[in-house]
Amino acid sequence: MSDSPPAATPDGGTRRRRVAVRRERMTGRDPAEPGRTATPLELLFDLTFVVAVGTASSLVAEMLAEGHLSDAVTAFAPAMFAIVLAWINYSWFASAFSTDDWLDRALTMLQMIGVVVLSLGLPALFHSVEEGAHLDLRVIVAGYVVMRLAMLLQWWRAARESLRHRRVALANIRWTGLVQVGWVALAFSSPPLAVTLAAFGVLAALELLVPVFAQGNAGGTPWHPHHVAERYGLFAIITLGEGVVGTVASSGELLGGPTGTQWTGDAVAVVIAGVGLTFGMWWVYFTVPFGEILTHRRRRGYLFGYGHIPLYAAVAGTGAGLHVAGLSLEHHASIGEVAVVLLLALPTAVYLFTVHVLRALLLSGWDRFHLLTTSLTLAVLAAAVLMAVAGAGVAVCLLIVMAASFVPVLGHETAGRDHQRRLLHRLRGGAAP
Repeated sequence: MSDSPPAATPDGGTRRRRVAVRRERMTGRDPAEPGRTATPLELLFDLTFVVAVGTASSLVAEMLAEGHLSDAVTAFAPAMFAIVLAWINYSWFASAFSTDDWLDRALTMLQMIGVVVLSLGLPALFHSVEEGAHLDLRVIVAGYVVMRLAMLLQWWRAARESLRHRRVALANIRWTGLVQVGWVALAFSSPPLAVTLAAFGVLAALELLVPVFAQGNAGGTPWHPHHVAERYGLFAIITLGEGVVGTVASSGELLGGPTGTQWTGDAVAVVIAGVGLTFGMWWVYFTVPFGEILTHRRRRGYLFGYGHIPLYAAVAGTGAGLHVAGLSLEHHASIGEVAVVLLLALPTAVYLFTVHVLRALLLSGWDRFHLLTTSLTLAVLAAAVLMAVAGAGVAVCLLIVMAASFVPVLGHETAGRDHQRRLLHRLRGGAAP
């Protein structure tokens, strides 16, 4: 509340007029609202995840360069799961209920604090895995729980102010709160590594099932398909930024000389391969009109939403792979050249394959053309690895990996675009969702 200047009263005196701070009722957004786009608040929220993804990518690159493959995967998988899931939970709620008033902004700021705390806990997680005794999740879970508590307050507000969505809001509070108790118990009990990983898998599965439990009998939420698709595209760009970061990190010492102007052939190859691979992956992602697909197949929102978890992890892994390649070329890595190429080719393959699978499942279009382009893409990636086995330099193999990302691009820009247009036409014509 804020005070305004005195106002006259009927008896000639004065009184203070009190003006309420603006707060809108959280009744749910219109899922067909025209022109719905990401808000400045959502874009600011995304900035905190730049730090989280960048930290995880950098830490896993260092472990991979030292040859600790199993430890790197053991730490990277839960880190990326926590980061991406936290972003997903906020984004879907905001698409359905965001009011952008002072309370919504305050609770978003609280979630941003949680993201920062989570990021600060990532080094401890990776270090604990290297030691091999346990999985140090305490700081990560503390940050994650802060974010989830803010979400519980958001759901409580929706339950109070939206009679239509009260049941689904209360169900989300119940199931989300229950899972958080499990996370806290796991983080602060410090069981052996194997037990921790098993318990993490169970709790992760429960997190993924919360929307099923909460919305199964209570109805869905009014999320906006084009808004959700735009938000996912923006987060894809954020994670793709790690490819640029990895390229810069890879090129540092390769420039040579005190002024950094003595470019070598390896430096040129790394810059071209890094930027080209990042650009190719971006192009592949945005060939799929996810917003239009979700408009007609709303019931596949769950598949779209959580199907992006391995996709985002693969993108961050690609950035880490570029960083490892640079460390190898600078003679700061303890792994061989074949392993270096594999560490870039594998996450690239996972990413490109995941985009294809998401397109196929959402469109119900397991067509021969996209199967052919996907097969050719994987074949080019395999060729890059085989060339490394045959003794080709890392820089050359990086260029081959980059070329693989443009195989589906060329396919789409030739025959693929028309084929996808036909599938979308069939979708608009009332095909079964």
